[in-house]
Amino acid sequence: MGTSLNCDGIGRRNFLQLGFGAVGGLGFSDLLRIRAEAAKVKGTSTSNVNCILIWLDGGPSHYETFDPKPEAPSDIRGEFKSIPTAIPGVHFSETVPNLAKIADKFAVVRSICHKDPNHGGGNHYLMTGSPTPVPVGCGAFVSFHPSMGSMVSHERGVRNGLPAYMSLPSMSRSGGPNFLGAQHAPFVISGDPSQTGFRVRDVTLPADISEGRAQSRNALLSSLDRMKRIQEAAAEDPLLGFDQSYKQGFNLLASKEAQAAFDMSKEPEAIRKLYGENDFGQRLLLARRLAEVGVSFTVAYWGGWDHHRNIFKTFRDGYAQKLDQGLSGLIIDLQQRGMLDNTLVLCLGEFGRTPKVNKDTGRDHWPGAMSVLMAGAGIPGGLIVGATDPKGYYASENIYSPEDFAVSVYSKLGVDPTQVLHTASGRPVQLVNGGRQIKELFV
Repeated sequence: MGTSLNCDGIGRRNFLQLGFGAVGGLGFSDLLRIRAEAAKVKGTSTSNVNCILIWLDGGPSHYETFDPKPEAPSDIRGEFKSIPTAIPGVHFSETVPNLAKIADKFAVVRSICHKDPNHGGGNHYLMTGSPTPVPVGCGAFVSFHPSMGSMVSHERGVRNGLPAYMSLPSMSRSGGPNFLGAQHAPFVISGDPSQTGFRVRDVTLPADISEGRAQSRNALLSSLDRMKRIQEAAAEDPLLGFDQSYKQGFNLLASKEAQAAFDMSKEPEAIRKLYGENDFGQRLLLARRLAEVGVSFTVAYWGGWDHHRNIFKTFRDGYAQKLDQGLSGLIIDLQQRGMLDNTLVLCLGEFGRTPKVNKDTGRDHWPGAMSVLMAGAGIPGGLIVGATDPKGYYASENIYSPEDFAVSVYSKLGVDPTQVLHTASGRPVQLVNGGRQIKELFV
């Protein structure tokens, strides 16, 4: 999908160059090393529910997706028609026909809202469940609070030799760990899995090292490890941590199950077509494969949803089709595999878009109303939660906040949202300050 820019003019790749985003660029061996150094932090969540969060960075329009307003004036309703869904009496935009057909398999919350119209603040609020403590501008890179993915990593730790938190193809600006530490940053899987020969960096044996040679080198390391070290220094010997990291890294390289998760060529062609043979669709397929082998929290990041200009043309030129096919394919595939009960699927951005179409045939930032798609993990299918007013300006029924959203997500993942964390200096921080479950999602 290339480098997509928001109105602040900052590309998604630049997110990795500042603050905790820099951790997102670490290799797998680096992540294993710093996790080994933080081994005292043990996971406590026993939930078997994994999460796939589809982040549409920039703020997708609720009008052009899940909350059309066909009776509103033309400068509000836009150029697209509404179409019936599998839920009697409920309509979506014509841009998402495949999702409309399977609307009985997921829920849409139309009434989450907040008051921060900036990308930085809105991203932080929805990614963490916490507002920024100070106003931040449109282009800010903010990390005042741990992201949900980092918190799940903190609770669960490494499972099956794989990190608990992954992000593809880059990390959202507020997707980092903050005071939880770099060991809970996401492992970023860059590259395009729709391309032939796609490989994940740092988890593939170099071409000049066969498996047999690697096994031999591992045996050599084991022999060296048996050499007696200075006893009084053993407790704090940094080589011990390095050796443990090497062992974990080697186990990943040698694991056929782990390697198979990244081998997209193993997927049947029919399944690849179901998701769409493009970068976004295949990232969702890879996210499903990661959930299948036990990765707890995977973010599929897609930038470029800041449609201040030509929103209707942009949707027609591929944005809508990719989203509709990829997301519907993911939900269908998870259900057919029996994975929907233990996989939470989320699709959202930082806010919705303005009711009135602007002079550039676009829509601007609008936190007063947004639509969030949620599926799996016991969420009832065919459910529309809340509503906006007749023109889509504001959430007007069963209104929920980002704190409520975070409480609901954490509850589905077996993480206590009321717990108090502590920074390195000992300062107490409540994971979610207030908030309540979105009651319609828990039956």
